[in-house]
Amino acid sequence: MSEAGDAGTRPPMRSLIAAAFACAALGGAAAPEAGASPAVRFGIQDDAWLTHGDGTLDDRLDRLERLGVDLVRFNLRWDAIEATRGRPDWQASDLVLEGLRSRGIAAVVGLVGAPRWANGGRGPNFAPTAASFGSFARAAATRYRWVNQWLAWNEPNQRRWLRPTTAVTYVSRILNPAYRAIHAVNRRARVAGGVTAPRAGAGGVSPVTWIRGMRAAGARLDVYAHHPYPASPRDTPFTGGCQHCTTITMATLERLLAEVGRAFGPKKIWLTEYGYQTGAFGVSQQRQAELIGQAGLRVYRAPRVEMLIQYLVEDEPHADRFQSGLYNQAGRAKLAALAFPLPLAQAGRSGGKLVVWGQVRPRSGAQTYRVQLRTRGAWRWSGGLRRTSARGFFSTPVAAPRGARVRVFSPQDDAFSAAITLR
Repeated sequence: MSEAGDAGTRPPMRSLIAAAFACAALGGAAAPEAGASPAVRFGIQDDAWLTHGDGTLDDRLDRLERLGVDLVRFNLRWDAIEATRGRPDWQASDLVLEGLRSRGIAAVVGLVGAPRWANGGRGPNFAPTAASFGSFARAAATRYRWVNQWLAWNEPNQRRWLRPTTAVTYVSRILNPAYRAIHAVNRRARVAGGVTAPRAGAGGVSPVTWIRGMRAAGARLDVYAHHPYPASPRDTPFTGGCQHCTTITMATLERLLAEVGRAFGPKKIWLTEYGYQTGAFGVSQQRQAELIGQAGLRVYRAPRVEMLIQYLVEDEPHADRFQSGLYNQAGRAKLAALAFPLPLAQAGRSGGKLVVWGQVRPRSGAQTYRVQLRTRGAWRWSGGLRRTSARGFFSTPVAAPRGARVRVFSPQDDAFSAAITLR
């Protein structure tokens, strides 16, 4: 059993709820840090699980609500929707997007994959004609008028996703046609361009070179999207990465902010895929849980970053595919399933005390929480009930030595976060 499941450590629920109002003055929700993005939203992408996972769609939407997602990224595969020209089948995407809408979960919708009739009979990663892609973007925006957040393609700087792999091709045949078509239907919509992978890959283009190429090609976009995956399992959201090359990971997020700023001005940033794998090609479950909290703190502190999307909900079924889910292939929860709704990270020191940062994500509004410390082999409460900000964030000092374990308890969820070690 994990530490988060220790028996006998939960306080009586009735007394906690009754005490919440009396303890509001305890605070614990610090003012936003200078330059921070306290409105940043956190989401998930797992198209296969959301469309075909175990149970009913309502079951899967219930899980998303329990995880506390602000939004869900979902791709419209044009090559699957309209394999035959003029005969689109929107049934699968209708179910998912209308289901998210019914739960009040915002959708970030990607347009990706060209049918053979639109690109000269080639595979879905070959660029379509500008006119055909613009028509599909217009049709999607018309069908899903309530969707206000759109992504033009996926990782076009890598050859496996787009050929020819050039910024000119991307801008002229995908991004700008989509931008014009979507805005013609929905003036409130925001269209994100780039959606870049963190590195070039075989036959691809680095994100730094890609951003500069998009500017030279006259790219039109409201937001820049990027996937800042780590360069290796040793990287953290704050450390590692390549400091003197043209890749962009979470550890080198300032490079992304600078390059986008030079190319397009102070555009907002969407981080639309991110995660750490577990198992043979990744990190331990404990480390994955810790890194989820650190990534949340990283983007909370980053100016202009508006969202961070976790990839995936469940590990993919083959070991050589992505194992970055919150649950394993059998649907059993990893420690990450505790960390995502209740992320926690060490945020520095204040007045001789260690400071922990976190968020209570399920539901909206200020939440109550309580801190627990483990020293000398036993868990003990550290103070009484505390309250988060209106967005569920908190930053609170704790009187604990280095090496102590810390976790938070959410009374409304009757749940503990994954524990982290203070350093």
